[in-house]
Amino acid sequence: MPSARRFACKTRVGVGLAGALLIGVGLALGCDVATAGSGLPPLPAMGPSLRKAVGFQTSEQPGTIIIRKNEKALYLVTGQGQALRYQISVGRDGFGWTGTVKVASKTEWPEWRPPKEMRSRRPELPAMVPAGPYNPLGARALYLSRDGRDTLYRIHGTNDPKGVGFDGTSGCFRLTNTDVIDLFKRVAVGAKVVVE
Repeated sequence: MPSARRFACKTRVGVGLAGALLIGVGLALGCDVATAGSGLPPLPAMGPSLRKAVGFQTSEQPGTIIIRKNEKALYLVTGQGQALRYQISVGRDGFGWTGTVKVASKTEWPEWRPPKEMRSRRPELPAMVPAGPYNPLGARALYLSRDGRDTLYRIHGTNDPKGVGFDGTSGCFRLTNTDVIDLFKRVAVGAKVVVE
């Protein structure tokens, strides 16, 4: 895993446009951008683990993710009658969805490319935010597909751990970086994801 220090060093080298984009995105997303004389926002916290092992009745196989939007919870089935429960943020009004999809791919420290629909709603967003601790997708991302096509929805981390547990996304599912790193290690590409 790339270290936060390495990202900070890379960012300092390219403070120009890339630094301005990162700070601008941080401001747009409501991040704390107080600086300590470096001209860069402070490194965001990874956030607490909000994961717990729970009893969970389902007919789904171990390795399946079940998202219950009304509970703001993501369950990873671990065995018969067992799951890990992660607290998540879900889509705000007008951005919720249900259905069955698959984990098409997984990325450590993903880049973020806002979809054109999001950029039309928020023209101040850049075309791409580089990977790193200031990226809105956080430390890890699981990319969801349906019938082999990208849904544009993700299960991802966040650089704002206080933003977990709410209806606040554009349809993605957001965990603390600590929890998304844990989930990332446990979930296989091809895993079934049921969104209820």
